[in-house]
Amino acid sequence: MFSFSPIKSFFKNFRKISEIGIMGINERNGEYILPHNKRSLYPLVDDKIITKKLASDAGLNVPLLYGVISNQHGIKNLESIIAEKDSFVIKPAHGSGGNGILVIANRYAGRFSKPDGELLDMDALSYHCSNVISGMHSLGGQPDKAIIEYCVQFDPIFSSISYQGVPDIRIIVFRGVPAMSMIRLPTRESGGKANLHQGAMAAGIDFATGKTIHAVWKNKSVTEHPDTHANVIGFTIPHWDVLLRQAAQCTDMTGLGYVGVDLVLDKDLGPLVLELNARPGLSIQTANLVGLIPRLKHIEKNYENLHTLDERVNFAKENFAHTARI
Repeated sequence: MFSFSPIKSFFKNFRKISEIGIMGINERNGEYILPHNKRSLYPLVDDKIITKKLASDAGLNVPLLYGVISNQHGIKNLESIIAEKDSFVIKPAHGSGGNGILVIANRYAGRFSKPDGELLDMDALSYHCSNVISGMHSLGGQPDKAIIEYCVQFDPIFSSISYQGVPDIRIIVFRGVPAMSMIRLPTRESGGKANLHQGAMAAGIDFATGKTIHAVWKNKSVTEHPDTHANVIGFTIPHWDVLLRQAAQCTDMTGLGYVGVDLVLDKDLGPLVLELNARPGLSIQTANLVGLIPRLKHIEKNYENLHTLDERVNFAKENFAHTARI
């Protein structure tokens, strides 16, 4: 979880934190998560199997589920689940922060190749599943299930700004209205994963244009990717309107008033909903160089007049554009 201290440090040369609307953990929890996210709804997003079914039933595209292993005895079925799959992902149903996710990009000489080229055998995959099921990577360390699903195929449009991994787009949605967004870009340090606490970088996205406007890596403002050295500012995110619409639909789908929606772009399938988060972190503010509070308060004042999905998305694009002032 992204704590308040790095955010405070990041904005130390700007006006007072309260004046620019930077939200801390306590305010996020007390003012937005607790009042708007019923505890009874958490399983809808904490369990990735349930989330996948909800999204699919709502007409949203998700990575195809190949199989689920629910207990140690079921690990014997892993080989048959992946028998005809050259690439796939193994992840915990109740994982968080990218922990426990194993990406297999290809097969080579009877072994399985990770994106960085490391080769694993079937015993290593089985051992990973065993750790997942035992709860090593799950929320609270509780016994878990291992999900085996489609491996998102890298869209080459991101080749200059991503290192050995698939970027994802995080969109914060409040009362069905997109409030802030960023793209998380894998780096060498993050091992090709799009997780900020593992070393990925983030770039804020302008709602009006879908272009990146500011980037951070390790809580420092940057303009270039640390590995590819390509400029990450002014990059246009493909399918931007589709991504906004899918994110906004997730409030209707789950009933959660404050939710983080993670999406990816597959080179063949386009936008896919990856997972949802009822307790999204706060680093999205540093990626955008702006605070969440003014946007959330503006939504609170206006959401009752937004009756359709299109109205909610258009409200976000018009009011939270990079040049907008609220």
